Amino acid sequence: MAVMALVATVFTGSAGASSDGADRSGGRHQETRRAIEAAVRAGVPGVTVQARDGRGVWRSASGVGNLRTGAPRGRDDRFRVGNVTDTFVATVLLQLEAEGRLRLDDTVERHLPGVVRGNGNDGRAITVRQLLNHTSGLFDYALDPEYGATYLAGDGFLRHRYDTLTPETRVRVALSHAAPFGPGVRHSFSNTNDVLAALIVERVAGRRYEDEVHDRIVEPLGLGATSNPGNRVRLPRPSSRGYAKLFAAQPDRIDDVTETNGSQAWGNGDMISDADDLNRFYSALIRGRLLPPRQLAELKTTVDNPDFPGASYGLGIERFTLGCGVTLWYHDGGAPGSITMVALTEDGRHQLAFNYNGAWAAETILPIVNAEFCPARSDTPADTPSDTR
Repeated sequence: MAVMALVATVFTGSAGASSDGADRSGGRHQETRRAIEAAVRAGVPGVTVQARDGRGVWRSASGVGNLRTGAPRGRDDRFRVGNVTDTFVATVLLQLEAEGRLRLDDTVERHLPGVVRGNGNDGRAITVRQLLNHTSGLFDYALDPEYGATYLAGDGFLRHRYDTLTPETRVRVALSHAAPFGPGVRHSFSNTNDVLAALIVERVAGRRYEDEVHDRIVEPLGLGATSNPGNRVRLPRPSSRGYAKLFAAQPDRIDDVTETNGSQAWGNGDMISDADDLNRFYSALIRGRLLPPRQLAELKTTVDNPDFPGASYGLGIERFTLGCGVTLWYHDGGAPGSITMVALTEDGRHQLAFNYNGAWAAETILPIVNAEFCPARSDTPADTPSDTR
């Protein structure tokens, strides 16, 4: 394919990062720039990034946005944010709690009667809080082998990428499996939790979760690049193409997966945004602009994440302390042709958001985070979680 013929020249000829005229950082992001360029040299097609702190805004892009044409990655690109969507949903649920319309310790059964039943799964024993901090024990529908072969990989993805799916379809896939553990036993990330959380938003609010996110978060913060795609398949402009390695037996094969039906990740990974909007959203959230103090404290109450020692999970947001001692709130997200990371300091004043338009090379994410938040320690060993959910 023509795409493959371009790979060698693209990665060597377009790896230089560029920053816009608003960058008055005095060069303090040079280590971040070098880490981004290293990710491109390691095989990531392109990276778009923005950092914010008390001294200004730095934006940059490296690599390419289109492997066929060689067009560069854009600083203002919009992209699929994957499970970064979870933080938006959790924020809306906490706002509904602040209004007295639900409680975190309500059962799932109370709001979705009869939905979570079968194979030992019981919505009467699972709370809203357990959905948000992923201690429900529910099976992750994305791990179902048949679902994965049909919608997430290989020829199945290529055949079904335009299919419209309902959230209930994915919940039924999850409930065809017994729960791996009981409610409250431990944390284990499951996309099923997030789909159910979005369904609860709709049941409590009486309208689409997309409308709640827009009216409660997107509009008040002026997030002009942030949207929900519904069942649309194309990215809004400006944007780059997105790429994936869909075939395990062909590790060098790269497919353009830009077009995919947004409904397939409804509620747990469908949202589209850009680096600027993500930084502004997370900063507003952590600094208390979107939640009253009690709900913000609930958001930041974490449980240990046994899959990533030292990490902990709050309500739709994660916490980790880097080797240099800087504690971050963060969330990452993987989507077709996209990996996104958002991280910020505990006071919300130093933020970093970036996106790969290739759904691989997740091991290159940590060096970028370290370079930005621990510039003197950017060679810290890669022991920070980055599971690109």
